[in-house]
Amino acid sequence: MPADEALADLADLILNVGRLVRARTPEGPHVVALTETERQVMRVVDLYPGAAPSEIARRTQLQRTNVSTALRSLEDKEMISRTAVAGRGIAVRPTRRAADNLRVLRAAWAQELATILGDDLDAARRCAEVLSRLERGFTSDEGS
Repeated sequence: MPADEALADLADLILNVGRLVRARTPEGPHVVALTETERQVMRVVDLYPGAAPSEIARRTQLQRTNVSTALRSLEDKEMISRTAVAGRGIAVRPTRRAADNLRVLRAAWAQELATILGDDLDAARRCAEVLSRLERGFTSDEGS
C-alpha cells in the first residue's frame, strides 16, 4: 500500500474511532455535557494551562469569536477560570470541576477500550504514542 493511502486510512480511522468513542461517552449528572467546540477548547486548556484565548484559537484552529463564545460557556459551566496577567492578557486554566469531569470520562473510556483490547496494553501504548505525536504536531506553534 502506498504511503499516502496508509496515511489517509489512518486519518479516516482516527476520525471514525473518535466518533465511536464519543458515542459511548457517559452522560448524566456526573458528566458535564460539552459541545464539540467546547471539547476542542478544553483539550487545549488541559494541554496548555494558562494559555491566552488567542493561543487557544491558534492551537484549535477555531475562529477567535467561536473560542470566546466557548470560553464564556465553559466559565458558566465552571470548567475554566480566567485570570488577568501582566498587561491586558488573560490566562485560561481548567478548574477542579474540569479535572473531576475528565477523570470520570477517562475511566469510562478506559473501560470501553479494555473491553475491546483486553490485555494488549503494549498496542494501546504504541497507538497512544503515535496519536500524541500527531496531536502535538497539529497543536504546536510550528504547525500553525
